[in-house]
Amino acid sequence: MIEVVRGGWELFVIAWRESRYRLVLSVVLMIAQAAAMPLAAPAMAALADSALAGDVRGATVAAVLVVVAVIAALTAGHFAHIFYFELGDRAVPRLERELIEMTNGSAGLEHHERPEYADKLQVLRQELHRAAWGSMEGLLNSLGLLVAISITAVLLARLNPLLLLLPLAAVPPLLLGRRAETIVNAARELAAPPSRHAKHLFGLVASPASAKELRVNGLGSDMRARQRRAWDNASEELWHGERRAVLLRTTGQLIFAAAYVLGTLLVVRDAVAGRRSVGDVLLVLTLAAQVNQQVTSAVTALQEMQRTGRVMANMRWVRALLASQAPPPPDRDVPERVRDGIELRGVSFTYPGTDRTVLADVDLTLPAGTTVAIVGENGAGKTTLVKLLCRFYPATTGVIALDGTDLTRFPVDQWRTRIAAGFQDFVRFELLARENVGVGELADVESPDAVRGALHRARAEDVLDRLENGLDTQLGKSYADGAELSGGQWQKLALGRAMMRQDPLLLVLDEPTAALDAQAEHRLFEQYAAGARRVGRRTGAITVLVSHRFSTVRMADLILVVADGRVEEQGSHEELMAADGLYAELYDMQAAAYA
Repeated sequence: MIEVVRGGWELFVIAWRESRYRLVLSVVLMIAQAAAMPLAAPAMAALADSALAGDVRGATVAAVLVVVAVIAALTAGHFAHIFYFELGDRAVPRLERELIEMTNGSAGLEHHERPEYADKLQVLRQELHRAAWGSMEGLLNSLGLLVAISITAVLLARLNPLLLLLPLAAVPPLLLGRRAETIVNAARELAAPPSRHAKHLFGLVASPASAKELRVNGLGSDMRARQRRAWDNASEELWHGERRAVLLRTTGQLIFAAAYVLGTLLVVRDAVAGRRSVGDVLLVLTLAAQVNQQVTSAVTALQEMQRTGRVMANMRWVRALLASQAPPPPDRDVPERVRDGIELRGVSFTYPGTDRTVLADVDLTLPAGTTVAIVGENGAGKTTLVKLLCRFYPATTGVIALDGTDLTRFPVDQWRTRIAAGFQDFVRFELLARENVGVGELADVESPDAVRGALHRARAEDVLDRLENGLDTQLGKSYADGAELSGGQWQKLALGRAMMRQDPLLLVLDEPTAALDAQAEHRLFEQYAAGARRVGRRTGAITVLVSHRFSTVRMADLILVVADGRVEEQGSHEELMAADGLYAELYDMQAAAYA
């Protein structure tokens, strides 16, 4: 219950910040609606007694009061719905923005490696919209119900103190309803992994990128069968939880129904004995029916508030997880140039949620102004090393230092502004071609000259020749007039994006040319190497190149051979070939394959 109250309060605060006057009007109107119907009951009782007694004036006044109360209830409820629906509309984007800011505004990427984070995020994506709209209604209904139940209790006590037990009969339905919603929430958590898997499979089957491989390998029916099984598993978890929840809710309603019948019989007995009027019987029947409706509304409101509590608890969990991963407070500014280089001392790394060490006791120096190539088999730890240099993750043990200063002492955002990077898993931004490249340096995103310069450095100007409107061409098939590019063309634009920053301290190229042929890659990196040396002379910048093509990396000043999470060899191409070790073996194998 604490979670429910806390979640409701957090939603109330969000609504207050979004629109105070809408919230105040919603609360006033919901209370007016809630009070109107219970107050109409004694007016109806007075109407019945006045009519039986032939009191025309009294009956007329009572009838007017009934009509006024009913109209007030209907009108207030209608306008309250308008206002709290608008509040829900405003709360949804606010919660979505917060979720986006939390997940993508964090310094690192650790949370993306945690399965429990993925499960929480899946539930949040499914529940966020309903929680904002439905729970806003549930929150305001709860306030109105408190008023309605209080008025009803006073009216029942005037008839017979024993009738005060009737609202108490609402406790079992409330408790059982709460338990039912807990069961449903647990079922949603259990259904999250197969649900995520089913959506992943759906994306594969529906994606043009995977269509060729699915058809060549005849995987369509197998993928559909796997997707169906995943959805069936998720549905079974949800259905099992819903069945148990329905049983509990039905039991609670039956308990209240029994109390309803007993309370009605109590007043009818008094009326038969002459101690109560016909109006009193009508009053208790009306109030008992309202209590039943109030109980049903309370159960529904509680379910919505529990949903809100769960959503807000998940938001707090994500917020706490990301806060725990926040880097230590910085106390140094990133230098304007690199004097000595980047040094790794005893660096080890294990991905969150796993126990396999990806990098182990790495001691390494990347000298200022040099081009460093990293080679090794898949899974050796090459990309992980790059991620640590970019501060996507903190080292599990050890220190990464820039000119002798631990990188964690620099503001992470400031460090990232001095990094230029091109990755193999690049983003296909469906923007204007100019913007697609220009976002590599937001300050110059509107500058055609800066974008063309970056494309020239990336040797990617030829992509523009195939675009109808040049830099102003809309990219991507999400738009009716959007131009679709080949994989190599998208990659060339991504390389241009990496070249937008002309004075980085660290240039990272993590297999960014995988879609290009070996000859094109070699020519491209010859130009990169020349450009890197020029930048290196200006800022001491270090260029880190990850590639599986040894003909390309041989031009690097320093080559690192990574195997099983360790730097097995390092040196120039000539030094490593003379050493006749792992590098020489891999180089000769690849040279023979190209021969």
